[in-house]
Amino acid sequence: MSWPFSTSNKIVVVTGGGSGIGLSYATLAVANGAKAVVIGDIALTDEAQKIVTETTNLTFQHCDVTQWADLQRLIDVCITKFGNVPDIYVASAGVFEPPYSNFWEDPEPLESNGYKHVDINVNHPIKFTRLAIRALLGKQKHGVVALVSSIAGYSKQYPAPIYSATKHAVVGFTRSLGDAQRFQGVKVIGVCPGIVSTPIWTTSTPGSGERFGIGEDISITPEVVAKTISDGIESPEYPGGTILEVSKLGTRVVPEWFIHPPGMVDGKMPEGTDVPEHMIIKSLEPIMNVTKRERGNMA
Repeated sequence: MSWPFSTSNKIVVVTGGGSGIGLSYATLAVANGAKAVVIGDIALTDEAQKIVTETTNLTFQHCDVTQWADLQRLIDVCITKFGNVPDIYVASAGVFEPPYSNFWEDPEPLESNGYKHVDINVNHPIKFTRLAIRALLGKQKHGVVALVSSIAGYSKQYPAPIYSATKHAVVGFTRSLGDAQRFQGVKVIGVCPGIVSTPIWTTSTPGSGERFGIGEDISITPEVVAKTISDGIESPEYPGGTILEVSKLGTRVVPEWFIHPPGMVDGKMPEGTDVPEHMIIKSLEPIMNVTKRERGNMA
């Protein structure tokens, strides 16, 4: 069982709101009548800075999502500036096998005792959700948490195994919290985009767009994903625990069991969805170079 949840006159907080999907959702929330929107990020793009400057009810708050105190500060800012805790929480900050934390190049020293990649993509949405539930219970309010995962959350990604693992984690976490709507009055949903044209392919992991053949022909825009997030938040059609997929092939609710690939009809994939062989080779090339150096080398 679910309920409608209009964005109108609500307080909204978005991690990763400085660019891409997060920024697109933040501006959509403003357009949908949100009372106030706070975007948390480590920095703003020029586009985001211009939007924040020109939009009276859009506020930027510096936030490193690996720091739990920064996540709590997003909620505290809403209380201080707008007199209440947020009603809507969107966790869109994420990275894709960045040069400072990835599986195959393995740049982090043993003393790190963990992957920053996992801190950003997994620990951040989990802790953000816990803080959201606590804040909403404290004010005895209903609310919605939307977590941005990926189609990689239920598919294999050999060149990007940590990214895939983190998105699997978000899908499992979202499903596990489905009953929070019934017990705590907090709806937790997940949105799983396909390939999206965002800075994750350029500034976050330089060169990855070319390596994986990311182009407009297979990508959707951040605005399309933002609309899906908004629909998931507002519509009673999507109860807690729902996983909403959005890609070039359309939107669907992903079932818990026996997940078919996007766009499959009668056991067949649409024409043109196969990855070209030359792109597979190109995506694997850096991995083969690294493991070639390691073979037989115990230094």
